[in-house]
Amino acid sequence: MVALGVMLRLLQRVSSRSLQEAALAERCIVVNERDHIVGDASKQDCHKVQPDGSLILHRAFSVFLFNSQNELLLQKRSPQKITFPGCVTNTCCSHPLHEIVDEREETDILGVRRAAGRRLNYELGIPLEQTSPEKFQYLTRIHYHDLGDGQWGEHEIDYILFLRGDVALDVNTDEVSEVQYVSRDKLDNFLKNQHAPVTPWFRLIARHHLPLWWDNLHQIHKFYDHSTIHRYC
Repeated sequence: MVALGVMLRLLQRVSSRSLQEAALAERCIVVNERDHIVGDASKQDCHKVQPDGSLILHRAFSVFLFNSQNELLLQKRSPQKITFPGCVTNTCCSHPLHEIVDEREETDILGVRRAAGRRLNYELGIPLEQTSPEKFQYLTRIHYHDLGDGQWGEHEIDYILFLRGDVALDVNTDEVSEVQYVSRDKLDNFLKNQHAPVTPWFRLIARHHLPLWWDNLHQIHKFYDHSTIHRYC
């Protein structure tokens, strides 16, 4: 029985890794520094660090989900992830896909909102009716560049989305190894005492923006800034 259990766990890890490798073929939306769409490229090509340290700039989003107690849902990425495995990060981080026409819709950033709902459902099992596009609050955009482990990195214009409410979770362990709600007054200690690394985008947002936004959840609309792209690169 012990040998069988070990074999099943190995098969699960192989299956999870295969899913992650298959996902590298998905097509990200390539943009210029003004966030205008200029084409598409595979997720692999977008995240592969070139010999000169360059990475393809593409569109992404980061969701911050707060429950009715104003606690923020954080996740730890699966160790099978190709990029930033085992890192602690915000609720969900991913990309609208070029091959999904509805996710290229730019009016009221509907494409990004739809992609966010899709990924919350896939990674965390949150029902789509709890993440319909109108439920997301779009705050601003972050442009950042990080070389990661030197092989896989990030160069993104990242749309920051807030979502508020109590949701049902059914975590996809191929994507997420742990989830935890954290209160505002415990975030600093939580991050300081982490043994796992923190993703570069979450660290940037937590340092430069999140405390102010979190303190103003009751009037977060006052902090919408859709004209600025905050540069951290």
